[in-house]
Amino acid sequence: MDKIVISGLKIFAYHGVNPEETQFGQWFVIDIKAGVDIESPCQTDNIDETVSYAAIIKTVRRTMLEKNCKLLEHAAQRIADALFAQFEQIETLTVTLKKPDAPMKADFEYVAVEIERIR
Repeated sequence: MDKIVISGLKIFAYHGVNPEETQFGQWFVIDIKAGVDIESPCQTDNIDETVSYAAIIKTVRRTMLEKNCKLLEHAAQRIADALFAQFEQIETLTVTLKKPDAPMKADFEYVAVEIERIR
């Protein structure tokens, strides 16, 4: 399966279980792998035959900002649901939602949830 990949999308949003997370917000980093059949646009060079990266980013940004979620798991599922609803060409999705500044007393690069979904 061919994939469209968006890696390291940074969005400032207000998700978390702690009050300060929903009040002050924090950065989230999102990776998207969308399984799509892009054989035709590979040959034709026609943007209308593929999924726009910009449109994917716009959908992810809107989804991250329209509702505050307590859990990364719930936010990641909302992203997957929104992308499937918006783009009928997407057959599979991997959404990795990273929280680099999670308020925990530990030294780490990020905590994350990765979900894989099939239409």
